[in-house]
Parts: sequence; structure tokens; C-alpha cells
Amino acid sequence: MASCFQNPRPSVEDDSLVLFSASNSPHESTSPSSSYHPSPPPPSYSLPSKKSFKFGVKNLSYTIHQDGSSPTFFRPLFNKPKPINILKSVSFTARSSEILAIVGPSGTGKSTLLRIIAGRVRNSKFNPKSLYLNDYPLTSPSQLRKICGFVAQEDNLLPLLTVEETLMFTAKFRLKGRSAREREERVKSLIQELGLVHVSDSFVGDEENRGISGGERKRVSIGVDIINDPPILLLDEPTSGLDSSSALQVIELLSCMAKAKNRLIVLSVHQPSYRILQYISDFLILSHGTVVHNGSLESLEQTINALGFRIPVQLNALEFSMEIIQTLEDSYSSNRLSHVESREPPSYSMWQEDINGVEEQFQKEQEGSWLFTSLFEIMVLCARFWKIIYRTKQLFFARTMQALVGGFGLGSVYIKVRNDEGGIAERLGLFAFSLSFLLSSTVEALPIYLQERRVLMKEASRGAYKISSYMIANTIVFLPFLFAVALLFAVPVYWLVGLNASMSAFAFFVFVVWVIVLMASSLVLFLSAVSPDFISGNSLICTVLGAYFLFSGYFIPKECIPKYWLFMYYVSLYRYPLDSLLINEYWSVRNECFSRQAGDHSTCLLTGNDVLKGRGLDKDTRWMNVSIMFAFFVVYRVLCWIILARKASKTTI
Repeated sequence: MASCFQNPRPSVEDDSLVLFSASNSPHESTSPSSSYHPSPPPPSYSLPSKKSFKFGVKNLSYTIHQDGSSPTFFRPLFNKPKPINILKSVSFTARSSEILAIVGPSGTGKSTLLRIIAGRVRNSKFNPKSLYLNDYPLTSPSQLRKICGFVAQEDNLLPLLTVEETLMFTAKFRLKGRSAREREERVKSLIQELGLVHVSDSFVGDEENRGISGGERKRVSIGVDIINDPPILLLDEPTSGLDSSSALQVIELLSCMAKAKNRLIVLSVHQPSYRILQYISDFLILSHGTVVHNGSLESLEQTINALGFRIPVQLNALEFSMEIIQTLEDSYSSNRLSHVESREPPSYSMWQEDINGVEEQFQKEQEGSWLFTSLFEIMVLCARFWKIIYRTKQLFFARTMQALVGGFGLGSVYIKVRNDEGGIAERLGLFAFSLSFLLSSTVEALPIYLQERRVLMKEASRGAYKISSYMIANTIVFLPFLFAVALLFAVPVYWLVGLNASMSAFAFFVFVVWVIVLMASSLVLFLSAVSPDFISGNSLICTVLGAYFLFSGYFIPKECIPKYWLFMYYVSLYRYPLDSLLINEYWSVRNECFSRQAGDHSTCLLTGNDVLKGRGLDKDTRWMNVSIMFAFFVVYRVLCWIILARKASKTTI
């Protein structure tokens, strides 16, 4: 048995809680789990005394509107949105130090109910008259988010961080008001409590990167959401995808938390095994969004027997109830009051001031001036980014080899280009291809951005840090990394080809290449925020880059572009760097001759100035072009920030 039961804590006063909520995710699945041996918290970390809660839900209903099956443009004429009732007058009570399990077939509204209780719904969808904490109404989702920890069904974790690093970074984000020593003690205590000491230095991992087991990963997810020690913990299918042993140990862990810390726990579960049932105090069985049972397993057995059924020996009462769910639904709706257990709830001494005190306690964890908090978040995010970039061997190795192979490869193709009319065409081709190569070379970062996005949405929606802090940290970390990439590409290609021998021209060439990859990085970051998945994101990037290249002025002169497409010439990411590279190459040699008349070498047919004029470059606009390129770099990141901030405000993860 879990070692946390070996040192019994002082008995805690029994409490009750009532929850009302709804959710739109009808998907549920079975899961097993892995073994664990939690340890008691170390003496250095003292647990605060816990107050008891009664969390109540009364007559909670939740409805969504779904369009009809007509084509989109006919719907306003023929179909009005059809309301779909996900939850119908759901009522129940949950108590501190106990586990309430929400059970039912797939699509009955279990996940929706949990998300409503957790405050993961929009204000417009929230019913302030349905949720109560110690008989006081909870009027907004933000109140619920402050007192509830919510563990989603998916484990949204960064695979290249260790277990200890994952919890430590979470502690730094969620416990800003505590000292570094207190955060470290909290993490050590939590690792022992979760039974993860033996894997604390192992990578979390995922489907592609080998790491800890599924049961251990689920316990890390739980740890992330209880790092600030919330009095209420909600879990959506915590045993989903786990083997039976791992599932049992996850439930053992939750039972230990409920008793040792007087924590109120509500979870959804699909078909719990017989051994799991002993750890669950009450069951809320749903069918078609309606409550068909609310009480203990013993009361469920009595109800089944009263209906004239006999539970087969090989099944428990909960499993058998799924087979007669329609009968239970009909019976419960007709005899609703008789199915509510007559258990006298304990007395609750918590007044409204005490409830406000709970919110203030968690608010203090985030205390600090806006500037100090932002700087702290940026520093921590920078440290995390560096770890991830260093450990992402594919990205690190791919970008390095791409730059080297591209630089040496292009240099060997255009080696020692001539200073004649043919050489001018070759230089233009080199610059155009280099641009295409550099702007498309950041596409491989798309899967990493998409993977990080779910973690970002989860952490930002919980108030761990601001989206602006994430964007600034991302920029700070990638600036030197992309400069190294630019240097690895620029040095071989510049000197092998034999471009302008001036050191100032070389330095400017390196600088422009750096700004190009920065622009490309911002574009990919922006498009990753817009795209739902890798396939659509990759298609979108290719389409956008193709359009920018077409209207860069390389294929079609500005004068020949149709007026309705002329705006693309001005927003093309290819135009400004291409002009900058040409000016950098020919401005200092604009009086030199590149082509003379055959038989009369005293007559110059083409000078550097003529080359520039042929491209409409009469002035040295290098730095103006660079300024525009930097503007693109900033604008795409600002757009990304706006999109991510909007998504984070609406996320239900």
C-alpha cells in the first residue's frame, strides 16, 4: 500500500462539496496504470492546515447549438441552429477528503461536466446559479480556476524535460511569491508524494522520444496541476490509456491525497476495475446528460436489487449498471428524491470571508510587480527554451548541417564567379536561390512549435505566464541560435563564390542573411499559430512562400504585375533582401565595367551602376530595406502574440 498511509495524519473533519458543470468532450476511454510507491513529504516542507469544503451543483444544464445538415450558404434560409442538451438538471455534492467518480457511457457529458466545474468555459456559457462552495454561489469561471486544479485527459508535457525539471519550471511559474528554497522543497516533496523519486532525472518523453511510463507521465501531469496545492482537484479520465496496474496506482495516489490533505477530488472514469472501486466514495452515473445514480456503490446495489435484477457474480454493480442504464434512467427520473442518500453533511464553519481567503491565498503565489514578474517569466522561459533547443538533436543537427551543406554546396556551384555579363546573371541567380533556401529552411521547426502550442495554451490559460513573456523569451533565445546558422551559411558561400571583397560588404551580407532567417522564423511561428496541424501548416507555408517569391520582382518586373496583385510586391519577404544583396554587391563597384564592346575594349557596355538601374535601384537603400525586414520580423511575432493570446483566453485545456 502507498507509504503515505503508513504515517497517519491527524483525522480531518469530513466535508462536502457540490458541483455543477458541463463539457463538450464526449470522448472517454478505458485505461490502465503503472505501479508507484509514494513517500511522505520531507520534514522540511510543512503542509498548511486544510479547511473542509462542500462543493455543490444544483440543476445544472448545458446546451450547445449545432447547425443543420444543409449546405453552409443555405443554412440561414432553411435551418436554424438545433439545440443539443449535453447536460440536463445535473445535481450532486462532493466532499473534502473523498473521491467522487463521474461514470457513464461515452458521450454522456462527463468531460463537459468536469470542464464546467473547473471553470474551463466561457463566461457567456457559465451559469452562476448552479455552482456553490460551502453554500455560497460561485459567480464566475475565474473563481473556479483559482481554487481548482484540472488535469485534462491528454498529458500536455514537454518531452525533452526531466520529471524534476518539469515540476521545477511549473513551480517557478505558479509559485512566484515563494522563495527559491521554498519552491525547491515543494518540488522535492511533490516528487516523493507522487512516487516519482526513481525517475526524477528521466525525460518525460512521448510517442517519438523514449521516456517514463504512461502511469508515471500521468502522475507528472497531476503534479503539474497540484504544484500550488489547490483544495479541489478535477481529473478527466486519469486512467485512460494505462494498464490495470498503473490505473490502480494512480487511483491509490489520489485516494492518499484526498485523505492526507483533506482534498476534494472529482474524476471521470469509463469502466473502473473492481480494485479501484474501493478507493472511490461516491459515484455519479450519467446517461444522455441526466443523472441516473448519485451515491455509494452499496446504494447502487440496493437500487439494482430493488428493480428486480440480480448482479452476475463476474460483474460488479457499476459494470452491471452500464447494461441496464436505460432502466436506471427511467427509474431515477420517476423517483428522483428516493435516490439521494440521506447522509447528514458535517457542519461547515467557512463563511464568505474564508472563501475569499482561499482565493487570496492562491493570488499571493503570483504576487510581485508587473515588471518584475514579466522579467522573471522571461528569464525562466529562456532557460527552458535553451534546454529544449539543446536537447532537440534533430533540429540542432538539421539546421547546422543545412547551413553548412547549403553554404558549401552553393559555393561549389558558383565558385569564383566571373566579373562579366554572365557573372552578373549568375550572381542574381545565386541571391535568388539563397533567399529561397534560407526562407524555406525554417519549416522543420513547425512540428516543434505545434507541439509546444498545446503546452503553451495550457500554461497560459492557468496564469503560469503571459503570452508576451513567451514571445519575448522565444525571440531572445533564437536570436543567437539563428545568427550562428546565418554565419555557417554565409562564410563559405561568400568567399567561395568570390563576392565583393570588401569586409564591410561581407559583414553586411552576414547581417542580411541573419535578418532573413529571423523573418522566416517569425513567419513560421505566426503560421504555426494559425494552423491546426502539421499538414495544413506545411501547405500554408509553402503557398505563402511561393506567392512571395513569385511577386518578388525576380520573375515578373514590378511594371508587369497586374494592379490588383501589386500589393504582393510590397509585402513580399523576397523583395527587400534581394534588393539589399544586389546593392551590397554592386554599390561600391558601381563605376567598374563588367562588359566591354568586342574589339574595342575602351568602350564599356555595362557598369555596376547599370546593373542597379536595371533593377530600379538608383539609391543606396540597404538600411531602409533592412528596417523593413526587421519590421516584418516584429509584425509577424506581434500577430502571433495576438492570435495565441486570443486562443489562450478561449482554451478549455
